[in-house]
Amino acid sequence: MVESEGSTVTTHAETGLSKERLVAEAIRMADRDGVDQVSMRRLATALGAGAMSLYHYVANREELIDAMIDVVFSEIDLPTGDDWQTAMRHRAESTRAVLARHPWATVLMESRTMPGPANLRHREAVTACLRTAGFSVVMATHANWLLDSYVYGYALQVASLPFDGPEQLADAAEDVFLPQLPPEEFPYLNESATELVAAGYDPADEFAFGLELVLGALEPLRTTEAT
Repeated sequence: MVESEGSTVTTHAETGLSKERLVAEAIRMADRDGVDQVSMRRLATALGAGAMSLYHYVANREELIDAMIDVVFSEIDLPTGDDWQTAMRHRAESTRAVLARHPWATVLMESRTMPGPANLRHREAVTACLRTAGFSVVMATHANWLLDSYVYGYALQVASLPFDGPEQLADAAEDVFLPQLPPEEFPYLNESATELVAAGYDPADEFAFGLELVLGALEPLRTTEAT
């Protein structure tokens, strides 16, 4: 404690405040309420600190977002191993799982102009995996863009679904979708909804299906130079 004219001032060390704690709380808040609800004032309240004290650790909200995104990148497994498809498949599956935990991050992953160390390590590992597999510089860039577009697009689509898993899908089909799809007017949509529910269809299975198509399409391009 520091005594100041009859009042007590709590130091950063005494409150346990640190950049790591600040970023962790910001991520928890974003996971719960969305990243738009993350503000210095709300974080200060949650951490039991003065709002101005947070600027000792981050210069502004953009720097805070940079740090949050870097933590998200640190949670994604790096591609490793000799087989590029196995490595990139594992990396894609890990990215999907991380973005499911932090859905707010999906639209921010490629937006940072001041990437942190985990962000850069991740990108270096992905590029190294593709280059050592035989992709040219240009073709490795194409492959990286395609894979990231697929993973991020899937994450966005799944996050917006009004159901989670085959059981909720079945309930939604019976109560919401099928009543809007009379077979005489929408025969194919009605047929699809009915048969998919009967088969226990799970939208989560789509990720592996699409990912295999992407990886298979890239394989012949490993030794092809871009023109």
